[in-house]
Amino acid sequence: MLKIAMLGAWHVHAPDYASQLLAHPETEIALVWDNDASRGQKFAQKLGVPFRADLAQVLQDKGIDGVVINTPTNLHHDVIIQAAKAGKHIFTEKVLTPTLAEAHAVAQVIHETGVKFTISFPHRTMPHNLFAKDVVEKGLLGRISLLRIRNAHNGTVANWLPAHFYDRFECGGGAMIDLGAHGMYLSTWLLGKPRRISSMFSHVTGKAVEDNGVTIIEFENEATAINETSFLSAHSPFSLELYGTEGSLFVGGPESRVQLNSSLVQGKISGWVRPDQLPKALPQPIEQWIGAILRDGANPFDIHRAVELSELMDGAYRSHSLRRQIMFPLT
Repeated sequence: MLKIAMLGAWHVHAPDYASQLLAHPETEIALVWDNDASRGQKFAQKLGVPFRADLAQVLQDKGIDGVVINTPTNLHHDVIIQAAKAGKHIFTEKVLTPTLAEAHAVAQVIHETGVKFTISFPHRTMPHNLFAKDVVEKGLLGRISLLRIRNAHNGTVANWLPAHFYDRFECGGGAMIDLGAHGMYLSTWLLGKPRRISSMFSHVTGKAVEDNGVTIIEFENEATAINETSFLSAHSPFSLELYGTEGSLFVGGPESRVQLNSSLVQGKISGWVRPDQLPKALPQPIEQWIGAILRDGANPFDIHRAVELSELMDGAYRSHSLRRQIMFPLT
């Protein structure tokens, strides 16, 4: 039985991760720490576990096997490094860090200590996205020219996002660094290595962070990805579109459908088709982390993937700030 410390209740997904741990037969939540004592105590009370105010004491506790990190993003660098040096396995909410330099510093310690590290990339476990990956790998669309991903909600206009999600210092950004992260890691998963990036963010509601944003990424294979996100969009379902020289794939939209039209699969059926069966969903990232710790299982959302995302985010925010495109690799 793995004993897990919840480090932080700042992120809105902290209760979700706690629920997954409580439902897992091989894990137990031992305690909660938070840099905000009041917030941490409330979370600990809900979970029925102790709250500890001293992070150093938590990490020195030999009974703790791993930590789940939901602190403000600006604390990830320090907290993850401390946890790794204490020999604790680490699961973290995305993004790893807002800057590539910080991400490299974290990665170095992860490699040196050998702890199991997993970042939360849930969209890579979902059947519709696994189908998109399979279509790309089989070349069913020919040469890919364009990927468009939209991931948005109405958290700001409906006033259900916590106020601290608009704190530029704690978050490192707004809609793009939060919701837009999913489109970012899906883009590199589907299209490979990025070459350059350009972003345009807006502050429609006057918040300190952007509430609406678009990032365009060109990849080394000449494909382009358009990553759209927003905190302002009501009734905006997830959508993913792939366009190639031999066909197109639509995922999501109002009816949450998967539709493929490819000249390479039209021998038996022509026009738009819906797959009879999608790939089976993969275990949630936190489950894969547990398996990696206990059984040395597959750990696809490792520190390398986490650093890739931080580089994309760093480039995206540099682009908006400097009002120009940014080339990769970042310097």
